[in-house]
Amino acid sequence: MSVLLSIKPKYVKEIIEGKKLYEFRKAIFRKKTDKIIVYESSPTKKIIGEFLVGKIIEDTPKNLWDNLRECSGIEEKEFFSYFRNKKLGFALEIKKFIEYKNPINPYKEFKNFTPPQSFCYFEEQKVS
Repeated sequence: MSVLLSIKPKYVKEIIEGKKLYEFRKAIFRKKTDKIIVYESSPTKKIIGEFLVGKIIEDTPKNLWDNLRECSGIEEKEFFSYFRNKKLGFALEIKKFIEYKNPINPYKEFKNFTPPQSFCYFEEQKVS
């Protein structure tokens, strides 16, 4: 079982360019997974790649920023705006990102596809 994450195009670009080595989340999935499937949100609206998950760090937003800002791929103002009023946050280490040669249009491929607000569990064979 994989996890499908919605990620904004500007952050996907940072991941592809190797500048964003951590994906930050306010909430985290509970089932063990090693692979994240990346859905690039509007205007792209496609599944564009995947990455292996390295370590998952749970800490205060301040500590996450202090320790990971250099490889965050996000501006400080946006980071703290995202975590506003949150005591804890998560950082998913991005290992071995694979960009698909042919991005998948999930609206055509999967019946009743709805992009996740944060994440959803995703069956492996759906994107193979």
